[in-house]
Amino acid sequence: MCLNFLFKITKYIDLNYIYNIIIYGDLMLYFILYVIFINLLGFILMKLDKYYAIKKQYRISEKTFFIIALLLGSIGVYAGIYTFRHKTKHLSFTVMIPVLFILNIISVYYIFKYNLLSYINI
Repeated sequence: MCLNFLFKITKYIDLNYIYNIIIYGDLMLYFILYVIFINLLGFILMKLDKYYAIKKQYRISEKTFFIIALLLGSIGVYAGIYTFRHKTKHLSFTVMIPVLFILNIISVYYIFKYNLLSYINI
């Protein structure tokens, strides 16, 4: 059943486009995939830290969450805070994560506005 689904999907996927991305690189796609990955990482780590807090085990440092949020992962961290109701009483999280989110939006705006990814050579 899974193979039939994959075969149906592959006729809609342009394999030449994927080949060109792999060989020549498409920085915008890599950038978007990076943003998705870093936000998922922040979200999952927030869930993991909540689990560790319940089990009274070793915890993930707050510095790690702030670094992830600074590296364009603030949406994932912020979503994790309110989805899992974790660290909602910490003033540093309720204030700094939205501030980092605004900085992330400004950064992405300037990356797209001035096409800053075009200056990177791979």
